[in-house]
Amino acid sequence: MSIKFGTNADCGTRAINVTIWNEFVHERTEPLVAAIYPRGIHAAIADGIAPHGFRIRFATFDQPEHGLTRQVLERTDVLIWWGHLYHEQVSDAVVDAIYRRVLQGMGLIVLHSGHRSKIFRKLMGTTCDLKWRSDAERERLWVVDPSHPITEGIGETFDIDVEEMYGEFFDIPAPEQLVLISWFQGGEVFRSGCAYSRGLGKIFYFRPGDQAYPTYYNPHVLRVIANAVRWAAAPHGAEPTYGNTAPLEPIIRPPGPNAPGGRP
Repeated sequence: MSIKFGTNADCGTRAINVTIWNEFVHERTEPLVAAIYPRGIHAAIADGIAPHGFRIRFATFDQPEHGLTRQVLERTDVLIWWGHLYHEQVSDAVVDAIYRRVLQGMGLIVLHSGHRSKIFRKLMGTTCDLKWRSDAERERLWVVDPSHPITEGIGETFDIDVEEMYGEFFDIPAPEQLVLISWFQGGEVFRSGCAYSRGLGKIFYFRPGDQAYPTYYNPHVLRVIANAVRWAAAPHGAEPTYGNTAPLEPIIRPPGPNAPGGRP
């Protein structure tokens, strides 16, 4: 398991612990993808966001518990997720563990085809289906919430020269914060940057990143991911305490004139 360490100069005194999860299958089985990402998509993302000072760990599908053991999750402030081929093969137990950690405050950034991951569907409560075409078209992303921390340093728009098209309808709950939308050469538009909260955790879905294109070398894409990590990082402190979460014991009152059913 590879780990990179940074100084976290722009994130305060304590480094944010980031785990990048990647299936790491396309890069090992498809020469085209291997040529683009010879060390894996996770390594390209890590190289791109490391200057922001994050402490970065890798996890992949083929590792025990997919690399996401209880100890790893407990030490993760933000989990970045890239998956495509093996959504249904991801362990339900691991998904449940991630779900609990998000509710406890771990941030989650879901990239591209991770929209169909078990964990994203579980958190959204919908199919998360969409329309798509693999036609290597230009994508233009528009910032629709310039005040949001995720858009810091991005500007009004940025382009990706070649990408897979995702189009509406995108079966997700209405985003709590819609940060970015995409336009493609074919005319489609898509909600490409969607922010949510679940429990104490923050979730950001970010559309770009098909394995067949060098998207994770685009500086704007990497800046959005880095900004999202800072935004999603959980504040440290005590977990909230709740009120009466179990059924109350029935209140037994002695019979009397004012008791229900009592005689006047």
